[in-house]
Amino acid sequence: MSFGTIFSYEGNARAIAVLTTAKLAGLDVTLSSTVPGEKKYPQEFLDNFPLKKIPGFLGKDGYKLTETPAIMYYFAKQNPEVFSKLFGATTDVQAQVLQWINIANQELLPNSANWLRPLIGAIPYDKKASAASEAFTNRIMDDVFEPHYANHTYTVGERFTAADIAIAAMLVRPFSLVFGTEWRQKHPHTTRYFTLMRSLDCFKEFFSDFQLVDVPVKYTPPKKEQPKKESKKEEAPAEDKPAPKPKHPLDALGPAKKMPLDSWKRVYSNEDTREKALPWFWENYDPEEYSLWRVDYKYNDELTLVFMSSNLVGGFFNRLSASVKYMFGCLVIAGENNSNGITGAVLVRGQDFAPAFDVAPDWESYKYTKLDASKPEDKEFVEAVWAWDKPVEIDGKLLEIADGKVLK
Repeated sequence: MSFGTIFSYEGNARAIAVLTTAKLAGLDVTLSSTVPGEKKYPQEFLDNFPLKKIPGFLGKDGYKLTETPAIMYYFAKQNPEVFSKLFGATTDVQAQVLQWINIANQELLPNSANWLRPLIGAIPYDKKASAASEAFTNRIMDDVFEPHYANHTYTVGERFTAADIAIAAMLVRPFSLVFGTEWRQKHPHTTRYFTLMRSLDCFKEFFSDFQLVDVPVKYTPPKKEQPKKESKKEEAPAEDKPAPKPKHPLDALGPAKKMPLDSWKRVYSNEDTREKALPWFWENYDPEEYSLWRVDYKYNDELTLVFMSSNLVGGFFNRLSASVKYMFGCLVIAGENNSNGITGAVLVRGQDFAPAFDVAPDWESYKYTKLDASKPEDKEFVEAVWAWDKPVEIDGKLLEIADGKVLK
């Protein structure tokens, strides 16, 4: 009897992770093809998952769950013996397993996908964005995974865990597209680890057609079509053509005249925040061209570890990539493990926050409050969260900033 349905598609890294966990837990789970890139959504998926995030799990009893780590945890919990093996028997081990699953799910996968998808034509190619994602992916491989596997056969402890399921699943695409022969020679420990994962029985159905790439895939610009030569004809009277629709709603505002956003981003990146960057900003900021918004996460009571809250913000910022040319800001995590919250300030082109934020499926998980730079308390808040150097108030508590992310 089927335990339930996973909505995703074959070959999806997150689907591989949750389906492998289900298999090891002895659960009969059905995969219902759901392909966001092709707008292919089963009606049952739309009825139960309004944010359209995959994978989504719908149990036979109507129980609904999203987010890969949560689904993996839930599946493993159905079999106590399997849970002990995959997540560990102690709190310390379980926390480490969850840490590595989140690193793979929130850091490795989104950045490697943003690097790879333009190369295979899945999304439009943006040289700068692709290069940044490539650099981040290689940095996490160089600084985190390669040194870790130099001293560890498996990711956590001395045996296979759910952390290995997630990491192996999310390394499939890079090893098949861009981690070529030269890359593998420079990363022998990660390559050894991935080879071990490929040999395990639990992955065999997902690796049946897998091949390592020798030469990394490169972006190939589409060939320009040569216009056909036409015989001269009597010119027809010119007709008024409708103006092309803007690609993004905020395109219609045109470039800012007083403070180009790229100029501010360069100043923020290159100058001391308190001494030079913030004075420059207030001198050039025009409230007619931009608006400032306080952004508060609505569910701070559900947050646990600081690094997981930071990963949540990182994922949100990744999903705002379509609007980043119209925005700048910081979201900070203030507090400590099991007692923290997310808040921040974001500069938006124009006077409405929605067109900038609604490109992210989870944008409604945040509350947006317009700030007035003429009010000292609002100005002080912006400076605190952009400089990360003073406590901020969240849910009535004054908390020290523990971490943060910059949207630029």
